[in-house]
Amino acid sequence: MRLAILLSGLLTLLGAQAEEADHAAALASLQRADSLLIDVRSAEEFSAGALPGAIRIGHDEIAAQIASIAPDKDRPLVLYCRSGRRSGLAKQSLEELGYREVINAGAYDDLLPLLEADQ
Repeated sequence: MRLAILLSGLLTLLGAQAEEADHAAALASLQRADSLLIDVRSAEEFSAGALPGAIRIGHDEIAAQIASIAPDKDRPLVLYCRSGRRSGLAKQSLEELGYREVINAGAYDDLLPLLEADQ
């Protein structure tokens, strides 16, 4: 019984962190002039290639830095990383801070061709 409860809690936690990317919502949000595209990958990953217009804030730094970049909690924030896991964690952190329009756009490699095709 205890094992079932522990496994249930673990699956809930993993589900929150492994949220599906929402490419359609990300593309729609990026059409808005007030949206902000945030790369939550490492500095090394960002320097190797980033989406046009993206700013970098590491997923582990986003809670401490977001207020100086996006004080308006209704501003659309579109997050991405290498696989979608870190952007999911960052989304969760931002929502806990009260940000209301946060989208996990998922993986850089998946999002890049969609943005290029959208132009």
